[in-house]
Amino acid sequence: MTEITAILSTYVADLRFGDLPQVVPQRARDLMIDLVGSIVRAGHEADSTPSIMAMIDRLGMGAPGEARVFGQQRRYAPATAALLNGILGHSLDFDDTHAGSSLHPSAPVVPAALAAAEMTGASGHDLLTAIVAGFEVCCRLGNALDPTAHYARGFHPTATAGTFGAAAAAGKLLGLDAAGIASAFGVAASQAAGSLQFLVNGGWNKRYQVGAAAMNGLIAATLASEGFLGASDAIEGKHGFLRGYTDNPRPGMGTADLRTVYETMKIGMKPYPSCRYTHAAIDGLLELRDKHGWSSADVIDVTVGLHQNGIVLTGAPLEEKQTPKSIVDGQFSMPFTAAVALHRGSFGWDDYMLLGDPDVEAIAARIDVRRDERLEGLRHPFGAHIAVRTAEGRFPLLIPDPSGEPDSFPPPARMEEKFMTLARPVLGNSASALYTRLTTVQDIADIRHLLD
Repeated sequence: MTEITAILSTYVADLRFGDLPQVVPQRARDLMIDLVGSIVRAGHEADSTPSIMAMIDRLGMGAPGEARVFGQQRRYAPATAALLNGILGHSLDFDDTHAGSSLHPSAPVVPAALAAAEMTGASGHDLLTAIVAGFEVCCRLGNALDPTAHYARGFHPTATAGTFGAAAAAGKLLGLDAAGIASAFGVAASQAAGSLQFLVNGGWNKRYQVGAAAMNGLIAATLASEGFLGASDAIEGKHGFLRGYTDNPRPGMGTADLRTVYETMKIGMKPYPSCRYTHAAIDGLLELRDKHGWSSADVIDVTVGLHQNGIVLTGAPLEEKQTPKSIVDGQFSMPFTAAVALHRGSFGWDDYMLLGDPDVEAIAARIDVRRDERLEGLRHPFGAHIAVRTAEGRFPLLIPDPSGEPDSFPPPARMEEKFMTLARPVLGNSASALYTRLTTVQDIADIRHLLD
């Protein structure tokens, strides 16, 4: 198997801001800002936040430190801040996605990078370089896992591959050389964990395990910086990551076109707070609804065809997906999200108040979700085939790419609108100042002064 551990470790250690095409750190900055909006809102509204904060205090993890959690006045020790920013950033399921690896890169990588930057007094340039390094590692490892095979084994790639991305970003900021990064990967291999079992009952594991990936990556890098010896060949070894977490390892995809192709530029931004596999269908239903002037009462039934991965996450078992009981259930329900889109003509975070609404459930009962093999083997798995039946006939539509992918990445005005929608209810007028400050992060000499 390719010596992927050494190749990626050297890449991370050698990466320099000046070597990056200008658009790459700019994209990393935009994705970081997008995550911060979710962190702020989730800290005050996500249903899992009170229990998480109570755990932090009960275990003594809330002791004062110097690392910030966005939207909170308190500061924490770096590991706690990484954990909380990671959990909160992923709690709304509104954070970015990388199609090829089917994972959310920012939620594990950015919190680890921010905490390490505050530990070291790194510059904005250093922070963005480290975030790019983390994105490249976790997305490439996600590609190498083969997300379909990884999902089939019951793993959540954002939490598993994300641990390595977090270790790469933190290790870069802690000044590790290639051997140190490899050692951090060796520790990360023992910490990479993330189960899909949360889908059974809408459990909050998904949020926690992504925050844990951020924290564990930071811990792995810090251990390596203190001389801790991690396992060698952590990714490709006999008992390494690619052998333990997938039945179809593709190590070559982890290093293909390294230094010339940036997976960072393939990360998309979500327009809806739900699983990315629901987005193409939502786009299509909103398009048809607007074009024909339908109300939900006009719709006899809807058929949604998804990639196999989309069925695993959002379409099966169908009867349960048609009647979600919790926010997590709703985030992973193609029938619910589609029903809300038809009912409201939009879909946003506040629409989860419609869980259990009889009108929405009646629409969801008319939405069938099926595996569509025509969507498999393409450049990414997020497309959808939909067919809406009304009294006027059947209206089919193919949506190959959900909105927000790199080819339709939102312009600055749309990005700011999303950020304000999330942050303003919590921060009021201060949301604008925070957004402006984040857009100039590349000019900051010391990240510790980010919010001065």
